[in-house]
Amino acid sequence: MQVSMNINGAQRTDEVEARTLLVHHLRETCGLRAANVGCDTSSCGACTVLLDGEAVKSCTVLAAQADGSEVTTAEGLVAEDGSMHPVQEAFRAEHGLQCGFCTPGMVCATVGLLRENPHPTEREVREGLEGNLCRCTGYHNIVRAVLAAAELNTAGSTPAEAEVRA
Repeated sequence: MQVSMNINGAQRTDEVEARTLLVHHLRETCGLRAANVGCDTSSCGACTVLLDGEAVKSCTVLAAQADGSEVTTAEGLVAEDGSMHPVQEAFRAEHGLQCGFCTPGMVCATVGLLRENPHPTEREVREGLEGNLCRCTGYHNIVRAVLAAAELNTAGSTPAEAEVRA
């Protein structure tokens, strides 16, 4: 079957088998590597992407279900000039990165969370990221990164801009 979707700002039309999961379509057909296949059971969140602006686990969505939609992966959050999205900057600045396997999913989940709740409390951040697992570290720095991104988003600047001012 044929599916068309806007992926990271570019329109694509591809032939897929009806049973193809979105994560496999993104990785194998589109060559995007940010959405990782972790558990393949929607438990870990490594495959999280934004589907029409909402964070979803792409291992639970068929590519056919995304037909006509806008899909954004962590690669798509980077601006054309190469600058990172404020959430990506916050993860870097707050040491929310470890091996990086879960990070793209965490970043997309965070973008989705902050779109729904631009000013989350620490508890709301922890609840919002509940479906995303990090096997390398505790969640302290990740939660700090999300709160920093929310704070900087409120202030209208990126973490990099905040570092320059400090």
